[in-house]
Amino acid sequence: MSRKIAILIESDFYEHEIWYYHYRFAEAGLEARFVSRLWGQPQITFKGHEYHAPFECRDSFEDIDDQALADYGAVIVPSGMVADRLRYTEDLSRLPPAAAFLQRAFARPDLLKGIICHGLWLTAAVPGLVKGRRLTCHPNLYGDALAYGAVFVDEDVVVDGDLVTARTGNHAHLLARALVERLG
Repeated sequence: MSRKIAILIESDFYEHEIWYYHYRFAEAGLEARFVSRLWGQPQITFKGHEYHAPFECRDSFEDIDDQALADYGAVIVPSGMVADRLRYTEDLSRLPPAAAFLQRAFARPDLLKGIICHGLWLTAAVPGLVKGRRLTCHPNLYGDALAYGAVFVDEDVVVDGDLVTARTGNHAHLLARALVERLG
């Protein structure tokens, strides 16, 4: 299995979670690649939610085609407002690019998908991705999970095959542990 993990990033990210992934995955010998929509720019500096800490992103998920996606072992949709910002689309007749990327990830059962807290929002445009799947999410998204047809489980971390979910950004260590164990 691949040793690379794509982690979506945007402004209003939860700093503790993002920095934890940066160090934890490196410690496990995994390569954390932070990806976003760069809007044709070579890089964008995003600001965190609590401390407004800057985070520079140089990789676009729009550059990850199906062949390149095969080089990844996992994709993570983090907590905070990342998913809400990434579900923007200028053409309402098309899926938001980040949702389309996630849809391609879900089409690969060999690729782990990690969704934590409000990250579940990114599935709103494609609720069939989680329909019938066991998951957890932030309590504020409980109704969203049910509306998407998911089976909500009241636990801090839930594993349903290739889908690993965690309740809040404060449970990033549990999500990371579950992914590291599966990536071996």
